Amino acid sequence: MASSCEIFMEVEDETLAKRLLDIASAEAWRIESKFSRYRDNNIVHQINNSRGRLVKVDDEIAHLIDFAQQCWELSEGLFDITSGVLRRVWRFNGGSKLPDKQDVDDLLAYVGWHKVNWSRPYLTLPDGMEIDFGGIGKEYAVDRSLLLLQRETSGAILVNYGGDIHAKGQRKGGKPWSIGIENPGQLETATGLLKIKQGALATSGDTRRFILNNGRRYGHVLNPKTGWPVEGALRSVTVAGSSCTEAGLLATLALLQGEDGEAFLKSQDVAFWVTP
Repeated sequence: MASSCEIFMEVEDETLAKRLLDIASAEAWRIESKFSRYRDNNIVHQINNSRGRLVKVDDEIAHLIDFAQQCWELSEGLFDITSGVLRRVWRFNGGSKLPDKQDVDDLLAYVGWHKVNWSRPYLTLPDGMEIDFGGIGKEYAVDRSLLLLQRETSGAILVNYGGDIHAKGQRKGGKPWSIGIENPGQLETATGLLKIKQGALATSGDTRRFILNNGRRYGHVLNPKTGWPVEGALRSVTVAGSSCTEAGLLATLALLQGEDGEAFLKSQDVAFWVTP
């Protein structure tokens, strides 16, 4: 995540500009180090290897767990941070290989937030289960980085972590930021250009993470109730929101709704752009 961190700003003081870049980069690395499931020295690793033992978490982790639980409840179980274990059998690398159905079914025994005991600040995860903040971590990092930068300057700033964006501050002359929406069928090209003065944008889809098997495309967003990719999901969804965390959640929930994704977004009364 930190390697894809981009900061755009209108700050004339070069010393301040460098300090702002350092602040944003440090925050991105801090969040990646703390929340990544690939590290063996952080709280996520401790939780995922607790083997049913109670784990006490700090306020920041508790805040994200509370948010994840709310998402699980609002989505009626479709958004589930315990579903990351399914990555053991799914490889969305553009290849053609599908996992064995029995292997997927076996892993479903370790999926389901309702199986977790969460009583802030204490979490008890059944043996074999894991949590994965990948569905909300990057958007949270965008919002956190912007918050820290705003404490240092009133100038216009745009934070972009891999296409998840949050902008604040008035640009000179009231000019908007120009943001391209990537074409899922032709990478590195845009299907449209958005102009925003402030607010957040988040995009989800199967542009880069998919399986193509016998002419059928399987996107990387999995239904935690079946263990298989959501059927009829939109190719790409971009949502505008007051925060990147909010926009990212709505984009993910739209994909999880399958064929009803666009109708779901319309019901949320938000600005959005989709590719079927």
